[in-house]
Amino acid sequence: MKNTVVSFIGAGSMAEAIIAGMTAKEIVPTNHIIATNYSNKERLQRLEEEYQIQTTQNRLEAVEKSNVVILAMKPKDIQTSLNELDEVLTENHIVVSLLAGISSTYIESLLHCKAPVIRVMPNTSATIGRSATTIAKGTHVEQEHIDLVDELMKSIGTTAVIVEEEMDDYTALAGSAPAFYYFMVEAMEQFATEKGLSLETAKPLMIETIRGVGEMLASTKEKPEILRKKITSPGGTTEAGIQSLSELQFKEAVIKSLNATANRSQQMRAELEK
Repeated sequence: MKNTVVSFIGAGSMAEAIIAGMTAKEIVPTNHIIATNYSNKERLQRLEEEYQIQTTQNRLEAVEKSNVVILAMKPKDIQTSLNELDEVLTENHIVVSLLAGISSTYIESLLHCKAPVIRVMPNTSATIGRSATTIAKGTHVEQEHIDLVDELMKSIGTTAVIVEEEMDDYTALAGSAPAFYYFMVEAMEQFATEKGLSLETAKPLMIETIRGVGEMLASTKEKPEILRKKITSPGGTTEAGIQSLSELQFKEAVIKSLNATANRSQQMRAELEK
């Protein structure tokens, strides 16, 4: 991808995670990455020094130099930003949106040209190259555009190309899901503390258990129900815990939380695009 030049409109934590992935894996030359923001010049200077990329506060100049434009500003700023960039955006640009709750159709409506628009939804594990990222195409997208963006996003983890109508649901399953797992670990830490256990000892065991569960799901290809039953002996300790979770409607609570996440994503889109 030596001829690809990527500009970031916004230089927050997710933009930095993607920059870190692209530079570490040498997806594009570092001097072909341009980060921009309006107000935080010190942050741009740090990004430039740490990743050897280009930075500027002139967003029009950054877009003119690039062929992939990654929208990484706050969702509420989308209309103002695209109104400014519209004069330099062309059909030769690929517009990639990281913005939760903003549809490709809405972005297309703000552009004067038929630029291909692709939505991507990474999660915060992008910072360590372990994101689960969904990719959805807009109206004017060709397969070559998807292939290019897919390769870029693979620099921060696993990718999946989906239809945009599924984005809200995948936001729940992958985009917001790290918070749900962290929430469960919070409860386990509380249990350890209440039992007088050393977190210095307990936490690495919890982390390795989570890592092991992920590896088992990935490597064995067995259904989670089967893996669960293999370690749930009748009358044993694990069965007692599973029974308690069932009585508390644990599975129903998880599904309810995922539905709430997906519904909120829909609501955000309605609020931002009105």
